[in-house]
Amino acid sequence: MTTSPRSNWNYPTAIRFGAGRISELAEACKSVGMQAPLIVTDPFLATQAMTKAALDQLISAGLKAAIFSDIKPNPVETNVYKGLEALKAGKHDGVVAFGGGSALDAGKVIAFMAGQTRPMWDFEDIGDWWTRADPSGIQPIIAVPTTAGTGSEVGRAGVITQEATHTKKVIFHPLMMPKIVICDPELTVGMPPHITAGTGLDALAHCIEAYCAPGYHPMADGIAVEGIRLVKEYLPRAYKDGKDIEARAQLMSAAAMGATAFQKGLGAIHALSHPTGALYDTHHGLTNAVFMPYVLVYNRKAIEERIERLAAYIGLKPSFQAFLDWVLQLRKDLGVPHTLEGLKVDSARFDEMSEMAPNDPTAGGNPVPITKESARKLFEDALAGRV
Repeated sequence: MTTSPRSNWNYPTAIRFGAGRISELAEACKSVGMQAPLIVTDPFLATQAMTKAALDQLISAGLKAAIFSDIKPNPVETNVYKGLEALKAGKHDGVVAFGGGSALDAGKVIAFMAGQTRPMWDFEDIGDWWTRADPSGIQPIIAVPTTAGTGSEVGRAGVITQEATHTKKVIFHPLMMPKIVICDPELTVGMPPHITAGTGLDALAHCIEAYCAPGYHPMADGIAVEGIRLVKEYLPRAYKDGKDIEARAQLMSAAAMGATAFQKGLGAIHALSHPTGALYDTHHGLTNAVFMPYVLVYNRKAIEERIERLAAYIGLKPSFQAFLDWVLQLRKDLGVPHTLEGLKVDSARFDEMSEMAPNDPTAGGNPVPITKESARKLFEDALAGRV
């Protein structure tokens, strides 16, 4: 007798998608009750015309808005606490998380921590720790992505590095989901090719790992598969011509799709990438891209049949090797390093990284268990270029 599958599913928030929709930012803030929004962004974006225009729009609409931009590329706890100080000093009542993954993650955690009395690490994504939070203290969030990779705009968590341990921690609460997301592909037009590549391959990593993660979630699987097709069709176009607005829009969709799908799970690509990024401050998406083929080969025995179906859907020969060859060629075409050496990562901290990887919260979603020994071998393969 067969049994019926059982699972719990959640899907994301209201998304306003399309070129020019940043013009709706002030109205979106007012619709969720913000009168004094704090724009949380990174130091580079804080100097850019698009961010200044967003601030001017809010002020012109009568909102008491300001910018906080002390955010590292891999945000650390100090960034969050300084953001909280700015939030309280300015008497802000909500956050506009504006930028790439670092600003989105930090902005969401700042809004979450606004009314909490416990330390941030008490809300790590472990078991039911999120229930420790005071939900009435969580400020509303509007998310405005300016890259097409992390998908953090449709997520209920933020990744923050604990400085004492150099460990990336996931802070989670259902109410960290932004109330409204404004996905305006025009905001991504200025991204340079190497950032386009890194963020696009981050979206690809999310989709691949979600699709390959064990568990029953056919909706996530379907979204992940279509996200992979969009990356295949449009990432090379956006990399070649940064003003290709159709390609920019499709990649923005793929990014949100990847983060929607990975509620099913992630895996070893991220479990290896997180300690690498925490210790060497590497770009997250680019790091994922470097590890991608090594992890695919490691997981082959558990995912080959699924990858064959995936390959057929995206227009490749229905085989694992065809899919792997496509990944390798795509990385090469986009200027992604084949080895860790290209990220300026050596073997000096492999022992430490191999301890960290199996304990990363994403490791449990890998279709083949990750151990200290297997993580070490994957790090060594990625340094030597052994696929």
